[in-house]
Amino acid sequence: MEYVKLGNTGMDVSPICLGAMSFGTAEGWVHNEWALDEESSRTIIKRALDLGINFFDTANAYAHGNSEEILGRAINDFANRDEVVIATKVFVPMNQGPNGGGLSRKHIMSQIDQSLKRLGLDYVDLYIIHRWDYYTPIEETMEALHDIVKAGKVRYLGASAMYAWQFQKALHAAEKHSWTRFVSMQNHYNLIYREEEREMMPLCREEKIAVTPYSPLASGRLARDWSESTQRLETDPIARRKYDATAAADKMVVERVAEVAEKYGVPRAHISLAWMLQKAPVVAPVIGATKIPHLESAVEALEVQLEADDITYLEEPYVPHPIVGLIPYGGQLLSTRK
Repeated sequence: MEYVKLGNTGMDVSPICLGAMSFGTAEGWVHNEWALDEESSRTIIKRALDLGINFFDTANAYAHGNSEEILGRAINDFANRDEVVIATKVFVPMNQGPNGGGLSRKHIMSQIDQSLKRLGLDYVDLYIIHRWDYYTPIEETMEALHDIVKAGKVRYLGASAMYAWQFQKALHAAEKHSWTRFVSMQNHYNLIYREEEREMMPLCREEKIAVTPYSPLASGRLARDWSESTQRLETDPIARRKYDATAAADKMVVERVAEVAEKYGVPRAHISLAWMLQKAPVVAPVIGATKIPHLESAVEALEVQLEADDITYLEEPYVPHPIVGLIPYGGQLLSTRK
């Protein structure tokens, strides 16, 4: 495994990040029909470490905290803490009462301690704001994040799924007040959803921000026949909200992935990931593997280098898509505000 720097930092990460949204089967978890129990999750995490993956991404909201618990126990059992990079997130409501979600100082201070307890760690390497909070001044959020960095609970800060103007506003607030700056952006980006190329990707290049896209295989759509069905395809409501509306246009892109994969003699996932890894400033796509072959395939994709003509061919059928992924979890947070 050849490691890369996380944006404009000195921290080394594997160019594949293992996402932990697939781990944990807590009751009521929206993805629980296809998510993995702890034993199966540990098998995936152990194999990732054996393959050289040192970058792991979870969130306080995944399986209502159970994902953090599973990942933390596995890391403590299998890994050298100084060599791995653990990311978790804050924003999504953890309860339905007042101050149950968002990016207020109160919520951030509470949630970092709860995440550390579930993870069984003294600090997290990357603390990510999961969405933009329309009800909290960005200055309050950035100062609170800066304070938990200075308290030693967090090493670096990241952001996820917002408009470029919002990200620029946060970067400006940090610069203006000499607070800790964001070093990464985890956005929704893949061959059938490229709206981030309009503003967010150029902003991240200019500001030397590492991009760690989620859903790099479009919840599996870029890795299989268009007509093939899976349990996740049939039961994951978030993925269906992201992709069902543009299925007709996306089908042509998926078909071209299949053609290019045949040309290179590799699985389709290799082509989709190779395309992404050749898109600056992408550093490490977040892979949500639920089977060992998924993980091994992602690592094998690091060896594929696409020719410029093939990249053009893959991109050619794309049409503009509605913006998805930026609304706070179906209005869950908004519903608590009057």
